[in-house]
Amino acid sequence: MIDDHKRLVAVLNEKIEAGKVMNALAHMSLGLGGSVPDREELKLMNYRDAGGNDHANISARPFIILQARNSNQIRILRNAAIQNNIRFVDFTNTMTEGTYEDQIKRSGETKEEDLEYWGMVVFGDEAIVSELTRKFSLWK
Repeated sequence: MIDDHKRLVAVLNEKIEAGKVMNALAHMSLGLGGSVPDREELKLMNYRDAGGNDHANISARPFIILQARNSNQIRILRNAAIQNNIRFVDFTNTMTEGTYEDQIKRSGETKEEDLEYWGMVVFGDEAIVSELTRKFSLWK
């Protein structure tokens, strides 16, 4: 059991097609993993099967996946994470289609209030993250 009082949670927009939101989750998870300075916090483990094959870098930490009813709920969560100094990575509609250069350009031309949030991954103090995400239900 991990008892370091940290929580890892993803909140995904239920209005986004499953394949697209799973792609967003993959990008956000990779981004969050890359942004944590102390890899020990992620509790990445090596699972070895009976044949001696390694299955490395799987987190022992629970990863809770929740759903938001819409983009605005994720926007509110994002603002709360900023106010509470909680590490996060988000994903918006401007981060799809075309090359990554196209996506960066499109993001830079879009006001925050016009972004459609597809999801967000948060990692931090268990009490704060739990409070910020308590209104969301488990992903179905």
